[in-house]
Amino acid sequence: MSSLQTYLIDNWEKEIPEVTQVSAMQALEKGQVLYFPHLSFPLEKNEMRYLNPEILKPKAKNISYDCEKKELNGTAKPASEMAILQSMLDRYANYSRNFLTKLIPHYSPNLVQAKTSFRPIEIKGRKSSYRKDDTRLHVDSFPSNPTKGKRILRFFTNIHPNGLARIWRVGEPFEEVVKKMAPKVSRPIPGVAYFLKTIGITKDYRTEYDHYMLKIHDLMKKDLNYQATVRQEEIAFPAGCSWMVFTDQVSHAALSGQHVLEQTFHLPLQALHDEAKNPIRMLEKHLNRSLL
Repeated sequence: MSSLQTYLIDNWEKEIPEVTQVSAMQALEKGQVLYFPHLSFPLEKNEMRYLNPEILKPKAKNISYDCEKKELNGTAKPASEMAILQSMLDRYANYSRNFLTKLIPHYSPNLVQAKTSFRPIEIKGRKSSYRKDDTRLHVDSFPSNPTKGKRILRFFTNIHPNGLARIWRVGEPFEEVVKKMAPKVSRPIPGVAYFLKTIGITKDYRTEYDHYMLKIHDLMKKDLNYQATVRQEEIAFPAGCSWMVFTDQVSHAALSGQHVLEQTFHLPLQALHDEAKNPIRMLEKHLNRSLL
């Protein structure tokens, strides 16, 4: 099965035929990347000045935006100089939410919009610990923010002004990741999840599912032999395109590129069309026990 499922949609607001809606939902839940080669996000003239990594705080890798609170984080400039950037990210948050509602209306009633981000810095060559190195294949899991089984759905758009592509690698299916990595993970120590929440290291209780996902994320990134030898496909996402993927299911790495917009959504397990095709059920099947 190809990693990409391509849709020639070129308008954020146009109605989408039901046959395309069904196809997109099925492909997404199977673990494919939905690719929209003609779905661009044109910038207004006064927004172009923000395509500059100097607007980031030192050591930050992106600027995040909370569309509910109308708050920007990660900028090196004062808020008074960021109003136009905030407006740009607010527009992208609305465009991506409305587009997803049209593309997969089945998700719409339960879709939770999380942070919007802008990544103006070149990812290639950026120094970080192996856990934070997104150029290594991984599935998404957040140390301080347990999902408790909610899916992580991400929408990306490359807005590079000079046409530079965002280069990704997509790895083996999640079932294969589980077979290789899950046997290396020990069960969580009783009481640790409660302790982490109590002292504020995690924002919520870390379930056994979150424990396994975080350990698998770390093991994948740490194992350089796995990174070099596992079956993987390189994909170039050119400027002016968009793509969408369940990043908690699809093994992925961003090798190079800059000036990318990203919108994260969360989706409860019961909102999926096929609940069996998701990480928690695959992990539970492999371990033969419930993880929530």
